[in-house]
Amino acid sequence: MAHFAEIDSTGKVLRVLVVGDDQQHRGQDFLANDLGLGGTWIQTSYNTFQGRHKSGGTPIRKNYAGPSHTYDADRDAFIPPQPFPSWVLNEDTCDWDPPVARPAYVEGYVWIWNEPTVSWIQKSYAEAYPGYRPPSQGVQGVQGTQGVQGT
Repeated sequence: MAHFAEIDSTGKVLRVLVVGDDQQHRGQDFLANDLGLGGTWIQTSYNTFQGRHKSGGTPIRKNYAGPSHTYDADRDAFIPPQPFPSWVLNEDTCDWDPPVARPAYVEGYVWIWNEPTVSWIQKSYAEAYPGYRPPSQGVQGVQGTQGVQGT
């Protein structure tokens, strides 16, 4: 299966559709003409993130395309929306970097970006996610995961 993103005239991603392997080589033509969807379609890879392929394959266009992402033809890359005004585009990954590196992980806590102070704030899971309940001992499941460390 191959994924193709439809983009508008400004490069904004409108949607992503899946095309069978037998039509991958002609995805644009297949989607626009055979299916009658029109538009401009660019291949994207579900396994590509920050310029790396998750399985060691060849990355395609730096990042998997998603709604509100932008296709930059000069970089031949899909770029996610800028999460905060202070974050800057990393030219290598085509993703956004905070102006201050995220601190190291601390068990039971997450780091939340604070744009007004341009800094990271450490919060417990309970503070960051009201209603969060840690897994009970003896319950099988994922143990020791880091969870989300900021947004």
